[in-house]
Amino acid sequence: MLADLLASALRYEGWEVTTAGTGIAAVRSAQEIDPDVIVLDIMLPDFDGLEVMRRVRGHSPNVPVLFLTAKDAVEDRVAGLTAGGDDYVTKPFSLEEVVARLRALLRRSGASEEKPASLLEVGDLRMDEDSHEVWRGEDEIQLTATEFELLRYLMRNPRRVLSKPQILDRVWNYDFGGQANIVELYISYLRRKIDKGREPMIHTMRGVGYVLKPAAGADERV
Repeated sequence: MLADLLASALRYEGWEVTTAGTGIAAVRSAQEIDPDVIVLDIMLPDFDGLEVMRRVRGHSPNVPVLFLTAKDAVEDRVAGLTAGGDDYVTKPFSLEEVVARLRALLRRSGASEEKPASLLEVGDLRMDEDSHEVWRGEDEIQLTATEFELLRYLMRNPRRVLSKPQILDRVWNYDFGGQANIVELYISYLRRKIDKGREPMIHTMRGVGYVLKPAAGADERV
């Protein structure tokens, strides 16, 4: 689903993301969470995004809203903006553009975009994103640039099964036409450095992808 791909990309950027599959769920989430910014699709299964916008505005009149839609006619864009939307992106779109537009909306609204914490922790595995240092317990682990990016993606999505296409897109920024052997290769490199002689943290979900979880018996910090 498009919502899942976008949510994954935003989480990778360090943002907390909540998704909703219907207009009713979207309104309920907006009321419960009081979000800093909303990404809203015009086409929803129960009622459209414009109605969601009207209901959300009744509770959170100042929250920025970015509309995503396949409708690119001028009248559709005008309708979305008139309903209270702050920006409008038509499909297909690039994830980089959406992220840039969301950041611009946050700046204009005065909402603070918190910088993701420099230190990532999953169990006894730690990563300093600024210094590019990695430790398993008390042992420092030396990684290549690509190994570091792959591990960072896994650590930013702990307990989430990540498919090979997802990993290719986020770490290498392209795909190999279905040939994802390079992912398997670099996962094996990481396992030698992260898991060798220890309880494993990197797990293969056959036919699905890979997941990083705290080792059994370890402090389950995430």
